[in-house]
Amino acid sequence: MQTFTEKALDVMKRIPSGKIMTYGQVAAAAGSPRAARQVTRILHSMSAKYNLPWHRVVNAQGQIVLRDEESRLFQKASLQREGVEVDVDGQIDLSRFRFDPGTDEENGN
Repeated sequence: MQTFTEKALDVMKRIPSGKIMTYGQVAAAAGSPRAARQVTRILHSMSAKYNLPWHRVVNAQGQIVLRDEESRLFQKASLQREGVEVDVDGQIDLSRFRFDPGTDEENGN
């Protein structure tokens, strides 16, 4: 049986280029809808080790929320290179760019 951390890692590894997920959405897909902060901890501590696409995870409003300006600009540029439109305030249109692992993978997207 997989732990929450293992499931969350799997979910994040499957986010395709040009798509995003929210912290809460990753938590829910990994089986624990109220564990968004745990997803943040996993990203912070394990992104490098597991080569996670950390830049594809944003907050529930579709915003880049990193406090460090260099990291925030890197995340924005990384998403834009993948075709995700990010406005000047770091906002992303969830209706266009959100990845739904259940629905999108079933439809081949």
